Amino acid sequence: MSTFRTSYLQVTPLALVILAFLLFPILTIVIVSFWDFNAYQLLPDFIWGNYEFLLTSEVTLKAYLTTFFYAASTWLITFVLGFTIAYFLSFHVRTPLMQGILFVLCTIPFLTSNIIRMISWIPLLGRNGLINSGLQGLGLTSEPVEWLLYSDFSVILAFVHLYTLFMVIPIFNSMMRIDRNLVEASIDAGATTWQTIRHVILPLCKSGIAIGSIFVVTLVMGDFITVRLMSGGLSASVGVLIYNEISMLQYPAAAAGAVVLLITVLLLLSILFRFINIRQEL
Repeated sequence: MSTFRTSYLQVTPLALVILAFLLFPILTIVIVSFWDFNAYQLLPDFIWGNYEFLLTSEVTLKAYLTTFFYAASTWLITFVLGFTIAYFLSFHVRTPLMQGILFVLCTIPFLTSNIIRMISWIPLLGRNGLINSGLQGLGLTSEPVEWLLYSDFSVILAFVHLYTLFMVIPIFNSMMRIDRNLVEASIDAGATTWQTIRHVILPLCKSGIAIGSIFVVTLVMGDFITVRLMSGGLSASVGVLIYNEISMLQYPAAAAGAVVLLITVLLLLSILFRFINIRQEL
């Protein structure tokens, strides 16, 4: 009996933290999402108008399609880059010291804030930036390339810059746990490098890929700063819509948008969990 009570006492602090800082705020957002509002105040009520407007608005549909496009594009690029970098660090860098040095180099961008890293692209991609100046100086273009900045390209580029490391770390951890004898056996059996990657390394990295995908997708789905800054206000994601509603003090509408976004992300994660059992893999 004492062991039973001790276990409950040990788990109580964590349970209280989760209740206070996770469940209670989410419950509050859900409650507020059913309230009414006007230009001056919130009106406690129980109405479906916020969700009805949200789910029937063409603006919301376009914002979700844009957000899905950003999430899918960023996931694909970060997966290719993350897998390649992790594979190089795991199988081509022989000494642990050099692995550590190269891994630290990958984390250097995180020494600065996200805003600074995004702003750093503007002098490179702008009309009079270094890339356009170089292209015109080499005679490859006669005028500045407009789509480099304030476009979907610049938004996805910033996302990749910000979140690639979130894909590298879990895949690298998965690869480091792979038994090297399996790789040698595959090579001895006559498999090419690509066949070994496809049939041996890739399946054994499923847990790392899944965890990295969770990080990247959830971060992109909820982001609004990157979209606002790198698109120049020309694109709207779900996060931008929620931010705009908060700016106009339309808290119930913003709460409804947050609830729908949360449900959407949870559905995406549930689909991902159907392909892999993370608990078993870990």
